[in-house]
Amino acid sequence: MGTSGSKGDVGGAALPGDGGMDGDEGSAGAVMGSWHGGAQLYVSLKMEKARIIGDLVPHVYGSEPIIGSWDPAHALAMERELASMWELSFVVPPDHETLDFKFLLKPKDAATPCIIEEGPTRLLTGGMLEGDVRLANFKLNGNDEVVEFRVFNKADIVSPLELAASWRVYKENFQPSMVRGIPDISINEAPAHATEDGSGSSLELDLEHYVVPTPTAPPTEYAANLAATPASLIQPGALWTNDMLLSDGIQSPRSGPADFQDHSDHNKDTEAPVADSSKKLQVSGMVESKSVGTLIPLQKQEKQKGLYVDRGVVSPKLGKSFSACSLASGLNFGSTKAMPEAAGAVAAAAVADRLHGSKEDRKLAIVLVGLPARGKTFTAVKLTRYLRWLGHETKHFNVGKYRRLKHGANQSADFFRPDNQEGIEARNEVAALAMEDMIDWMHGGGQVGIFDATNSTSKRRQMLMKMAEGNCKIIFLETICNDRNIIERNVRLKIQQSPDYADQPDYEAGLQDFLERLTNYEKVYEPVEEGSYIKMIDMVKGEGGQLQVNNISGYLPGRIVFFLVNSHLAPRPILLTRHGESLHNVRGRVGGDTVLSEDGELYAKKLANFIEKRLKSEKTATIWTSTLQRTILTATPIVGFPKIQWRALDEINSGVCDGMTYEEIKKIMPEEYESRKKDKLRYRYPRGESYLDVIQRLEPVIIELERQRAPVVVISHQAVLRALYSYFADRPLREVPDMEMPLHTIIEIQMGVTGVEEKRYKLMD
Repeated sequence: MGTSGSKGDVGGAALPGDGGMDGDEGSAGAVMGSWHGGAQLYVSLKMEKARIIGDLVPHVYGSEPIIGSWDPAHALAMERELASMWELSFVVPPDHETLDFKFLLKPKDAATPCIIEEGPTRLLTGGMLEGDVRLANFKLNGNDEVVEFRVFNKADIVSPLELAASWRVYKENFQPSMVRGIPDISINEAPAHATEDGSGSSLELDLEHYVVPTPTAPPTEYAANLAATPASLIQPGALWTNDMLLSDGIQSPRSGPADFQDHSDHNKDTEAPVADSSKKLQVSGMVESKSVGTLIPLQKQEKQKGLYVDRGVVSPKLGKSFSACSLASGLNFGSTKAMPEAAGAVAAAAVADRLHGSKEDRKLAIVLVGLPARGKTFTAVKLTRYLRWLGHETKHFNVGKYRRLKHGANQSADFFRPDNQEGIEARNEVAALAMEDMIDWMHGGGQVGIFDATNSTSKRRQMLMKMAEGNCKIIFLETICNDRNIIERNVRLKIQQSPDYADQPDYEAGLQDFLERLTNYEKVYEPVEEGSYIKMIDMVKGEGGQLQVNNISGYLPGRIVFFLVNSHLAPRPILLTRHGESLHNVRGRVGGDTVLSEDGELYAKKLANFIEKRLKSEKTATIWTSTLQRTILTATPIVGFPKIQWRALDEINSGVCDGMTYEEIKKIMPEEYESRKKDKLRYRYPRGESYLDVIQRLEPVIIELERQRAPVVVISHQAVLRALYSYFADRPLREVPDMEMPLHTIIEIQMGVTGVEEKRYKLMD
């Protein structure tokens, strides 16, 4: 421990000041001047204890400027940062006088019982505790029990403008200090909700009164049905579906011709050839007859000569215009005009893989392993959604979908018997077909394939590894669950939702058949011991499980491990909403850090009323905001829940365009205006950000939302919420900049074992 001179996040609180939306040069000069002339110490005190006794909460009391009173009744409650961690942070001058204080335990809203820590008074000089940082000991139950807390102390130098999101000096009666005219933190005391007519901010008792249609709500569907359509099994006469084409990578236009870079002439764009109605187009081993709209299988050897279709765009599968490698990474090294399909770490990793990695390692196959009803498909769907959102071309291949198409959906448990040689060969056949399709897709530009099947024997896995040689790197992902309650729940969902039992009207008969199928798999199941693997053991509930890894290296495999260790299936709602209308919204200006308009203030009160009703039984919910005051002010009326400020939730940085209207941008910077209009996803404001930049900085937010087990209310900004919403809705990145994200509307995302469901509430017009 020691005094840190670095700026940034301290003690879990986000500190503004390293960028954000205030992008004009004058304000930057003011920041530097205040940094040298008025530096302060941001001091963090933390206490850690795995278990707290009853309703006792750690408090601090002592001299100025912490409390200003040795009266325990005026002690300041420390805020819970984690399940076992409490924190108090404040700001003092670097040359402050010695502060003396002590810790005590008492209920947050009562004066007794009050238990003061044992030992001498603690002294704080220069932001740091004097001497060795000792444990805080408290004697309970008439001195019969001693409770110990670990104590942590940290101090960072910050500028005055970096204090907006920090804890500040508390005065008597818990009055918080103010920066920019708003409280630095919330005390969660009930504010006055008075309006002109006394009822303008109230809501109907029935929240369903405010439900509005979801513009793009996907239908609830069995997860395996969302996997790729088996291209190698489409029969003659079948309708052409988009699912069998390349997945929705952002480099894939929906329809019409596309411009591709020609390596032979970097200054000339060549248009991909578009077939007319009399020609036939090859799609993953099929020919589509434009006149009849059907797919006809081709011979295997013809595949390499044809064209592939991507949302109506036809281009050579391999050739002069672009390479499979450049599609996978989204990079075209032969053209200065080409832009990466992703930003930040994703793009950097793609470059590194191309320059230094082997050809095989550039393609990654995540092969699921596990008994039925262990959450494999749900894990595959979540992982696919996450990787797509980061910008990796990812596709989910479900072998069960191949089996149903090849052999029918009404196979009984006998089909899965370990002594049924015909059944074993049939299942291995469809697994090989799915693997071939995945490899073909990778050759056409795909980067990560999620191969979803039981793959329960070493022999099956060896077959897949043999097929992958020279084509892709395999990582086995084994899901193990020993919780009988979870298994029984998954079995029930399987009977209710799986196409295997769609024609079985008798639930009990379907249940008995599936249990027999499960027994057949258990007889021959062999845990993974070969190759690179990840084992998820009892991690469904998000606590108490473990994750084992073997021979895992590289950027992308590391991101996958980090995601999996933080994800679980516990159901909980996530509420997304923009801040109330701001003055810049009224004026049509970009960015800024203005206060709320009158309508925005009214929405803040309505939102607080809504949260109180919707989350009244959720005592562990949290409120997340950005560090910009329009979100902080929107959250101010909400009481009873901890509030956390995230710099990552700040609005997209519009750089030199901050504070301008789009008309002003069009007039003053017409080239920038046109560039943004052509490609809003990749366009980066001068000295600012692009949507892809926003997505990259939001990855920690997504990971934390996946990790959370309690409801979270996210109050943020239009561009940020578009990016977050696209993750949960599994929408293509190219659609992010144009998603509907209206003011004064709440989007409720319900996460759980059945997938992601959405509901919208519009509180104001």
